[in-house]
Amino acid sequence: VHESEVSLEVQPLFRTIVFDLDGTLIDSEGLILESYRHTMRSHLGEAPPDQLWRTTIGRPLAIQVRDFARSDEEAAAMIRTYTEHNLSHHDLLVRPFQGIRQALEELKEQGKVLAIATSKRRVATGMGLAACDLPEEWFSTIVTADDVTRFKPDAEPVTRALVGAQEGDVDRAVFVGDSIHDMQSGRAAGVRTAAVLWGPNDREVLSPESPDLWIEQPAEIPRVLTGPGR
Repeated sequence: VHESEVSLEVQPLFRTIVFDLDGTLIDSEGLILESYRHTMRSHLGEAPPDQLWRTTIGRPLAIQVRDFARSDEEAAAMIRTYTEHNLSHHDLLVRPFQGIRQALEELKEQGKVLAIATSKRRVATGMGLAACDLPEEWFSTIVTADDVTRFKPDAEPVTRALVGAQEGDVDRAVFVGDSIHDMQSGRAAGVRTAAVLWGPNDREVLSPESPDLWIEQPAEIPRVLTGPGR
């Protein structure tokens, strides 16, 4: 028996691929930062450095504003301001990442099961997919912030996505994301993690989470994810 044959038996191929949304499948960083700046100026008089908000991307808005609001009432007001600005400017500022649509088409042609686990609310999730020409029906399940009680970095979003995708074997699944919260959530769910480098976080930020796989460009997704899992 050749060594490669043994390796393939021990390391089954990924069958289910769960994706984060913002910074992974859609380019929403411009929208996110503009909404942040508008919200902070409206409530605090000035916007702290963008990097402070970047470190929170990947977590639900209600958690993000806690570091900036001075009271529960101000946090609720910030959420309203941010959401109104975000939704009203959404289609002007959200852009598709070049090569993502083709990469997902290739994965589907290979018979992979695709899913999404995002910290975005369901309405905004649908808007983002539509703006980037990514049909919702391509994904066997889409888990949003409206569907969970514990958010990334907890395992629940990814675990729920696996259940929705009818994937019972964590060894056959991988979670693809762009933030430390994504890497921690995937690890907590027991799946392999793949870090993408076209989102707001670079290799230096993500390396401490020790992703199992690195993906430099969207076009590399099918090649990297059709390799062996564990």
